Amino acid sequence: MNIVLHEPEIPFNTGNIGRTCVVTGTALHLIKPLGFDTDEKAIRRSGLDYWRELDVRYYENFEEFIYINELKNGDRLYMATTKAKNIYSDMSFSKNDFIMFGKESAGIPEEILVEYPRSAIRIPMLENKRSINLSNSVAIVLYEALRQNSFPGLKKTGGLHRLSWPLT
Repeated sequence: MNIVLHEPEIPFNTGNIGRTCVVTGTALHLIKPLGFDTDEKAIRRSGLDYWRELDVRYYENFEEFIYINELKNGDRLYMATTKAKNIYSDMSFSKNDFIMFGKESAGIPEEILVEYPRSAIRIPMLENKRSINLSNSVAIVLYEALRQNSFPGLKKTGGLHRLSWPLT
């Protein structure tokens, strides 16, 4: 999976998203301009010690992102936005898809969205509410995409550290 952040503004959200990407084996693509420096203390604190393990890639603009990733006609690129008509859980994600999220204050620019009507997706929420926190939105959609692909490469079971589960 691939998460794309278009012009992210808040380092705490980006740090949280980076941490989620590391624990799921997901690449994080950041499209400039960024509203912060990735060396900032805030991004390191929210990303914990995971940030140095993150597969993060930077792009000067959306066009460069499309060109480098050879995405033609919107193939494998989903746009998460409150403006979409499609619900994210109705989509069929594949393990190499890109899921793009916009900046916290404005979302993905409509000049980009208008080119992706079939792959624009939304998370259902109450009417007249602006949006869900960006890092929460990424986690919701990413884990649905991972679930549809049987959580590729992820550990699906856990165990207690000091005790044992009772046998049933």
